[in-house]
Amino acid sequence: MKVHRGDIQLGCIVSEDIMGMAASPIIPKNTVLEKEHLNILQAFHIDEIYIEKTKVDGNPFRSPLSSDKSSDQSDADIQEPIGFVDLYLTTVKEFKKEFMNWQSGTAVNIARVREFILPVIQVMEQNHTYVYSLPQYSTKKEYLYHHAVSVSIICALIGKKLGLHSGQVNQLALAGALADCGMAKVSPHILSKEQPLTESEFKEVKLHTANGYKMVKDTPLLKTETKLAIFQHHERFDGTGYPASEKSDRIHLYSQIVGIADVFHAMTSERVYRRKQPIFKVLDMISKDLFGKFDIKVVEGILQLLGDLRTGTPVKLSTGEYGEVMYTKPNAFISPIVKLKTEELIDLSQKKDIYISEVFV
Repeated sequence: MKVHRGDIQLGCIVSEDIMGMAASPIIPKNTVLEKEHLNILQAFHIDEIYIEKTKVDGNPFRSPLSSDKSSDQSDADIQEPIGFVDLYLTTVKEFKKEFMNWQSGTAVNIARVREFILPVIQVMEQNHTYVYSLPQYSTKKEYLYHHAVSVSIICALIGKKLGLHSGQVNQLALAGALADCGMAKVSPHILSKEQPLTESEFKEVKLHTANGYKMVKDTPLLKTETKLAIFQHHERFDGTGYPASEKSDRIHLYSQIVGIADVFHAMTSERVYRRKQPIFKVLDMISKDLFGKFDIKVVEGILQLLGDLRTGTPVKLSTGEYGEVMYTKPNAFISPIVKLKTEELIDLSQKKDIYISEVFV
């Protein structure tokens, strides 16, 4: 929807690139607007922009003039098809409600979680490029809820990439969404703490895998392997994980997928005491620095999923230069050949110090 600069609120999400005098956008699509962005709009004398109907907190955007709209116009707005961003943020809001219920001692309602998780999975399966924008919507304060929904989505996409059938993909999506349900048993003080955790606090957090398993173990709506993934998603292939220091084939495939999705989204998102890192830098770290922590087929699954950029996809490099993907080599998913605005071609597989810092979808 188009809004006037004076009506823009913090937390609104840009739905179309905002251009200045240069060829590159001054504020790219999918940006969550903060005070500095409003200053940029004023400096460039931009009076109108396009934003999503839903703000980053999951609440609908309400213009100060919205009360003047006729009831007929409001009905028309309601009947508009919901876009991915609106659906995703609404899903996060619904997950937050469920999590707060678990904190109050309410049992996990698997049917309810399935009801709001599967629609966003189905939309993402039709266009997986939305996955590149997920870390942008996650905020420090709401990270836990965004993390659950995003991990669910990433798990489903990896599962599909690895050839799992739809029933398995749905179970995997539920495993991702519920992997951290045991965090509801962790002290709220620890969950909101902005400094690194003490040893005793970290021990309490590590109990979330066992607590999560206890919360879902009696439900018939989850398969045994789905429950196992909730318990095992912090196990690592080399035996360095928890809670049981399991190794290699003793860690179920679902557990491996949830584990790598969990690490990926955590590293690419802004958290209370850690800054987010670019997606392709994180993928490089997963393939190199975390080598041996995950089954190679799971690593290849996430690299193929996120490195599969279509020819012509606009990107920004870590050098600050803009370009578009020209070709991706089969053995170098995260290091394609990029054509810069200057027409120069750069083979990122030969430039170890340069990586894609942003993907524009």
